[in-house]
Amino acid sequence: MILKTTWAVALSTLLMAPAFAQNVAIPHLENKGNVKQLIVNGKPFLVLGGELHNSSTSTASYMSPIWDKMKRKHLNTVIAPVYWELLEPSEGKFDFSLVDSMLRGARAKDLHLVILWFGSWKNGYSTYVPAWIKNNTAKYPRAKDKDGNSYEMLSALYPASQNADAKAFKALMHHIKEVDSKYQTVIAMQVENEIGLFKSPRDYGKLANEEYEQGVPPDLMKYLYDNKSKLQPELDSAWKANGYKTTGSWEGVFGKSRSDTKDASVLSYLPEELFTVYHYAKYVGAVAAAGKSEYPIPMYVNAWIKQPSFNYPGKYPSGGPVPHTLDVWRAVAPSIDFISPDIYVPSKVARHTMEQYRRPGNPLFIPEIRPGAQSAREAFWAYGQLDAISFSPFGIDDLPVEEDEITKTYEVLNLAKDKILENRGKGTMAGIYLDSVEREQRFDLNGYHIQALFGGISNSEMANIAVGVRNSKARFAGGIIIANGPDEFIVIGRDMSFKLEPITPDPQKPLFDVEFLDEGYFENGKWITTRRLNGDEGTGGGDYGFGFMNPKNAYIKFQRQKDDKYSLIRIKFNKYN
Repeated sequence: MILKTTWAVALSTLLMAPAFAQNVAIPHLENKGNVKQLIVNGKPFLVLGGELHNSSTSTASYMSPIWDKMKRKHLNTVIAPVYWELLEPSEGKFDFSLVDSMLRGARAKDLHLVILWFGSWKNGYSTYVPAWIKNNTAKYPRAKDKDGNSYEMLSALYPASQNADAKAFKALMHHIKEVDSKYQTVIAMQVENEIGLFKSPRDYGKLANEEYEQGVPPDLMKYLYDNKSKLQPELDSAWKANGYKTTGSWEGVFGKSRSDTKDASVLSYLPEELFTVYHYAKYVGAVAAAGKSEYPIPMYVNAWIKQPSFNYPGKYPSGGPVPHTLDVWRAVAPSIDFISPDIYVPSKVARHTMEQYRRPGNPLFIPEIRPGAQSAREAFWAYGQLDAISFSPFGIDDLPVEEDEITKTYEVLNLAKDKILENRGKGTMAGIYLDSVEREQRFDLNGYHIQALFGGISNSEMANIAVGVRNSKARFAGGIIIANGPDEFIVIGRDMSFKLEPITPDPQKPLFDVEFLDEGYFENGKWITTRRLNGDEGTGGGDYGFGFMNPKNAYIKFQRQKDDKYSLIRIKFNKYN
């Protein structure tokens, strides 16, 4: 019976494995102009992701029905945890059965995986370390407060803890290489989760106090000196204000410790925070390096972000990868490819956070964002405006497929992803986010001043509303507009309209009309038309044959699609006199 079961599982795995190309480079990042591109199976890849709840992958049976749900939500990537406590329940004895079940489940639905390593820290706390770590505080010490009391967090300063974590992560990456490198199901790894100290800007244990008194370590000082003209502005300003010193105490180099619990723009407890970042980055960098020695796919760290309600170190996890600490990560953890934000804030703050993490050499990769209608529209803005390579609502296994707003977003993005990938970093694409407060967005693109307006609908739909056929109650709107040639655009949208005014009007041809308007999608980079729109179904020009109300401007309005899906159109304007 055991033999039959083993052969059945093996055969099932072979049958479920996708026909991925063989003999191609493993998943990696490539520079493309001024952006980084994620390459999977030899091709640029856009992560349309969702992060599972923390405990969903703790048993194969619980996950079994979820894989199909993820596919029906139009994801191409599931972001899912692997737990140190279950991977290495006894020291040196590893159990990869849950990892293998995740690989089988993802492959069966042609999905990729980004794995979250819940190792030494998860949300700052050491809740996922094995019992043999938890029960041996002498060998694996906890961080301390000023009074010598232990926190529920491993200290980042002790080699024994770092080495144990690195050994487990290395074993995990070795296994993934052995069973998955030819399939490339796993495309990236998150090393730890929202690391850092709560309640205190730094560890006050005996070893931590000794290290702090020794001042800024030489390796960090060398990096700062060698990269003086290229540092992040926040860190450079603090260093400059103290005379660009090349040696000294943490306060001597970066300024006296101060705090402002109200103003989030103030870098409170900066010397203590940078000290803490240095040691967390050293620790996590060593763990990632151990994993990369086996299988060097992209690896990143994520942050509990600095925000109005968590605006100083200790309130948000001190030592985490917030943007003004990026240089410390680059200095001491080169095995970490980028830092990423977890976002649970109102839209204006969310979009500002995305901008803060999109820095030179650091692509915008959002592994975790609050789910709902707002974020489902922010996805368009992230991909189109900031060249994001990943977007991923948290708790993706919660809502039914039909009730989750991200389902329709990912459905249309799947149809357009080739074009989005082609235009990343070129300045030929704009992402749109609008709501009942921020009702318009203005920008220049493809020779036009463009105004995106919240709530715009076509004349034919207005006629339907007048007789009670249909009504729009949208609170948010999102879309992407891409330049596709002279006077031509690829547009994704719903619950909005566009007004386009030429930057330099042609005095010989001052008037506009629609040359053609098609619905369709992209397949292997080629546009496929599914319907030519005109007459009553025309967008802007063409509604009931009336043309543009002001023919000196061009307009785009979206017809309401079946089941309130997003429109994906290709439109070209012609000029005449």
